Amino acid sequence: MCRTCGCGVSAGVQILNLQTGAERELRDDDRIAVSPARTQPGGATSRAEADHAHLHSHAHDHCDGVVHTHEHVHAKGLDEHHHHDHDHDHDHRHGDHAPASVIDLERAVLAKNDKLASRNRGWFAGREILAVNLVSSPGSGKTTLLERTIRALKDELSIAVIEGDQATANDGERIRAAGAAAVQVNTGVGCHLEADMVAEALDDLRPKVGSVVLIENVGNLVCPATFDLGERAKAIVLSITEGEDKPLKYPHMFQASDVMIVNKIDLAPHVDFDVAKAVANALTVNPNIAVLRVSARTGEGMEAWYEWLRRHSVEARGGVRLQVTEDQR
Repeated sequence: MCRTCGCGVSAGVQILNLQTGAERELRDDDRIAVSPARTQPGGATSRAEADHAHLHSHAHDHCDGVVHTHEHVHAKGLDEHHHHDHDHDHDHRHGDHAPASVIDLERAVLAKNDKLASRNRGWFAGREILAVNLVSSPGSGKTTLLERTIRALKDELSIAVIEGDQATANDGERIRAAGAAAVQVNTGVGCHLEADMVAEALDDLRPKVGSVVLIENVGNLVCPATFDLGERAKAIVLSITEGEDKPLKYPHMFQASDVMIVNKIDLAPHVDFDVAKAVANALTVNPNIAVLRVSARTGEGMEAWYEWLRRHSVEARGGVRLQVTEDQR
């Protein structure tokens, strides 16, 4: 987890139900992340705090009566540390221990996230819901892609959206105007969605059995690769206004993704971007990634994306997964 960008900071996470207008804060004691109060300047966590870290859990009803248990990491404050005296002189540098403590605590946070992500995945599977985590850099066109998708498929598929941003409900309102139920999750200083945020958003979203839940993650090609949300598939949107070397620069994200959507191909004549090279780079880091070339603005190539959603939705409902065709490579 990165300390400088605010990952793991719990303050300021807001859940906004765009259907009802109800807004609530994801409270600190509901979070799985580490509070900044437990870190020292520069992001280090003291050994004493890590030694006093403990876990606890609580349960709540997650929509139709299913109970989910949330487990959290907590650490006692500095005023609760014990003291000890020494009669002999020696060099006692606590800073030497801090890196190991930080790593241990961060592993615990990621482990708790993974546990809740597993519960989310079971929740989706039990309701035959296709959950897709859309990730990208800022400005790749994810929201425009979702808008066109909703308008094209809303009479065919039941689509609901969890919209992640650091601030504002602008994109969530665009999604709702396109015809889909949406819940906005504002992460404050956090640069990615986490499994507990998705679980809380689902309480408000209440997607139908057999539906499609599209999760638009915060624009970032680093942290969303690490934080599992419980999705069935991860789709990365790569705009041709970015470099074709993005898959090589951010290999973990492309390795974690099931499909790469190369967006804004209508701009190809006007930018210096080699689509074939971008695809080759993506296949280098992930030979199994499917590739779609689309323009969310003009609609070019979008039918292949719609077919991808149809196929995976059928699979989520217990159908047989169809073979990926060559034009998706």
